[in-house]
Amino acid sequence: MSFDLRSPLPDDGAVALSAVLREVRAMDAEVASAEARRVRALARAGHLALDATAGLRASSRAAEMALREVASEIAAAECVSDRSVQGQIGWSMTLTDDFPVTLDAWEAGALSRAHVRVIVDAGTPLPSERREEFDVLAVATAEGLSPGRLKTRLAALAEALQPTTLTERHRRGRETRCVRVVHGQDGMSDLIATLPTVLAVGIYDRLVQQSAAIVDARREAPADDREGTAPAPDARTADQVRADILADMLLTAAPDADPTRGDDGPGTLGAIRARVQVVVPALTMLRPGTENSDAAALVGHGPIDADTARNLAEATAVPWDRVITHPVSGEVLRTDTYHRTAAIDRHLRARDRHCRWPGCTTPAVRCEVDHTRDHALGGPTNVTNLAHLCQ
Repeated sequence: MSFDLRSPLPDDGAVALSAVLREVRAMDAEVASAEARRVRALARAGHLALDATAGLRASSRAAEMALREVASEIAAAECVSDRSVQGQIGWSMTLTDDFPVTLDAWEAGALSRAHVRVIVDAGTPLPSERREEFDVLAVATAEGLSPGRLKTRLAALAEALQPTTLTERHRRGRETRCVRVVHGQDGMSDLIATLPTVLAVGIYDRLVQQSAAIVDARREAPADDREGTAPAPDARTADQVRADILADMLLTAAPDADPTRGDDGPGTLGAIRARVQVVVPALTMLRPGTENSDAAALVGHGPIDADTARNLAEATAVPWDRVITHPVSGEVLRTDTYHRTAAIDRHLRARDRHCRWPGCTTPAVRCEVDHTRDHALGGPTNVTNLAHLCQ
């Protein structure tokens, strides 16, 4: 992948584009300010409902009804669902009460709605006494980042502010694992599995690999020109192929956890391995009690508990490389490798972690390594001129 930068816009075009850019940014600031003011108004409406029941010996049911009454008045005026407005009021109260610095930055045009949503989602699981500090740090972190990149940074920030370790919370979280069916329309339903993140990502990545192999084989299969013998073409989309593979595996494979299983093992299906990139700080491995300050991370998805990271480290057959990083910026400074080609690949995976296109969080293991300056135009093959980019 390369870009031809030798044909810039003419001078008048560049001036016009700059004017459009300024106008877009000015409109963005106005929209952000208006949205933030609406949030403040909705929060006031919610507090009015709570104040109305404050002097009564009211149950949570009474407070809920008061909030619904206020929401229904606003919904009727806006011709929308009262349940929708009630949800907006709840979110507005959380933002106003617990994240005032974020709300101020939004109103000033420094943040977009998408940035604010990411901040609230990342900070809400924190105890109330830790949200004030998170609020200030999150706004400072958001500068210059897309919502996707910000989400990853804030996951680590929120983890560092948690009073309990990720391992403790993960153990509690594992108790909620389940599978459920949500019935839809036209004879379709959603099968939803709540699993540890490492397992969920591994399952999905395995489906992606298998579906890609099927789609590639379909493209490469020779056409049968004999009349009446050509099979019906496989026109399934990648999503449809993944769904069919999942159904086939669950309905036909004998899982390890099934006590009624009578075969001799998982066979060829069990031999397929998902590609999961995990970054494990050395101190996290050595001192699990400090994992919150520098948690292990499932690249592209956020922190994972130290026990899971340690189990993956002990089970992998792939040699581990020591990667020396800057203690503040996280920039890769040096790797302990000897073979140049493999060293470059390992260096890039450790440095990039995900696609380097602004805003893209596709893990590096699913990207291609490409020259920033085209090799055909004299671009060198070294780490300063190479980066991971998704297709």
